[in-house]
Amino acid sequence: MKKLRYFCETVLVSSAAWLLPKLPRSVILGLARGLGSLAYFLDARGRSTALDNLNAAFPGTYTLAQRKRIARQSYQNFARTFLDLFWSASLTKETWQQHISLRMDDSEAEARARETGAIWVTPHFGNFEFVSLVWGFRGIHFTVVAQDFANPALTTIFRRLREHSGHTVIPQENAIIKLVKALKKKGHAGLLTDLNIAPGKSATVIRCFGLMTCVPTLHVELALRLGLSLITGVCRPLPDGRSEITIFEALLPQPGDDVTALTQRVWDHFEKAIREHPECWLWMYKHWRYLPTRDIYPEYPTYAKPSRKFTALIESMKAGGSRHRAG
Repeated sequence: MKKLRYFCETVLVSSAAWLLPKLPRSVILGLARGLGSLAYFLDARGRSTALDNLNAAFPGTYTLAQRKRIARQSYQNFARTFLDLFWSASLTKETWQQHISLRMDDSEAEARARETGAIWVTPHFGNFEFVSLVWGFRGIHFTVVAQDFANPALTTIFRRLREHSGHTVIPQENAIIKLVKALKKKGHAGLLTDLNIAPGKSATVIRCFGLMTCVPTLHVELALRLGLSLITGVCRPLPDGRSEITIFEALLPQPGDDVTALTQRVWDHFEKAIREHPECWLWMYKHWRYLPTRDIYPEYPTYAKPSRKFTALIESMKAGGSRHRAG
């Protein structure tokens, strides 16, 4: 049964990889709107999570009808990101600028990164697949960590799509060792940093829309350890089918800098972008899984649960003044 399912999955995804790059942008955009709307209506659990998240992040700001609209658009944006990953196989170094514009708030960020290497970070906002591919077309090749599929054939297809502009995709197993090796050779890493993870050594607690959440610190730890810049940016899909990449800041951490403060600073750039364009973020994801204590917190989403490890991490940060400092 599993072999049959894998076969069907492979045929479907292979067909999409062959067909989608041949379609005009207008068709891709129409498919994204239709598939995103369909997913919104069919995915009752994800839809409920999205509405719950929006209510927690913007208390009293949006009506239920407005939250439903934003949640539906979030599904449509995610569908567009997924379809664009396939469609982008038609792009080249000569043609990508027809579809993507680039704005650098820090005009020297790219030049410094080319000399030393850098860690490029973005959230699950807008077209986060495009933002990676563009730098490959510009001659900056990332080492990207991606989770393997249970179906090995799908892993191969998606790796080929993500490596289209010159990147190297590596599995999660021994990923940190491989990232460090690449970065020491003046390489570049591309990381998504808005995941909610279990409390532990590689996590810290930050304020996300005023609520406490547990996030990874890998990007900050690597920058501190190797003396590299952290470059923050997002890729916003535009209504006309194009996308706009904005690079906010090239942050160069210094020895002794506070890890939590740096993680918060990176996030604050992303939160500002999300507040301006809430439909671009992945609201159906559980961003606030843990409550600070066993008390009642009506401002948190209903799925958030108490966690002794999360509470202990918060208490240790209060006692020590922060998550920790780099030596």
